[in-house]
Amino acid sequence: MKRLIVIALIFIVGVLVAYYYSRPTPQPLPIINPTDLEEEMVDPELLRIGQGHTIGSFSFRDQNGATITEKSVRGKVFVVEYFFTTCGTICPKMNVQMRRIQEAYPSDNRLKILSFTVDPETDTIAQLKRYATAHHADDNQWHFLTGQKADLYKLARRSFFVLKPAEVENQGDVGSDFIHTNNFVLVDQRMRIRGYYDGTSSTEVTKLIKDIKRLFDEN
Repeated sequence: MKRLIVIALIFIVGVLVAYYYSRPTPQPLPIINPTDLEEEMVDPELLRIGQGHTIGSFSFRDQNGATITEKSVRGKVFVVEYFFTTCGTICPKMNVQMRRIQEAYPSDNRLKILSFTVDPETDTIAQLKRYATAHHADDNQWHFLTGQKADLYKLARRSFFVLKPAEVENQGDVGSDFIHTNNFVLVDQRMRIRGYYDGTSSTEVTKLIKDIKRLFDEN
């Protein structure tokens, strides 16, 4: 009887070991560079960059008047969106999903959320504060950012690639193509783009939440 038990235990251990070594190894998230994207989304000066792209420098103010720069998020995983507070179409859906991300990692200092306005004339610091409060934003984790329109657009066009270069930065009205971008951008601790996700899709955002954890584990 003891012999049968020993044999059974050896068999079970063997199966478990075989399963452990045969299971597929998850592939790391891609590191996205300009050559990986549609040409129409990339500034012509950056079209040939196939490696080494990182998010450029920036400086904007958040809903509390604090200055947020690239140094504020370097070494952290962060998620980016472009929106405006008076948007009545996709932006409310996107920020319901963004709140899910915040709730998945409550008060986790390894994660930041940056929501850049595309309409800084309307979206003053006071307006962003009201909007952040309405969306139950954690002020230490989720930053709603405003600044000079040209700077906001330049960052979107040359760093995050969510605005077509053909869009005119100083146009009198915010370009409809830019207003309605539904992309969330995932950036890693080394300021590299690791993924784009449909911010209106709960399925896509569930994947994004999991991918954030993968980036935590990479570091």
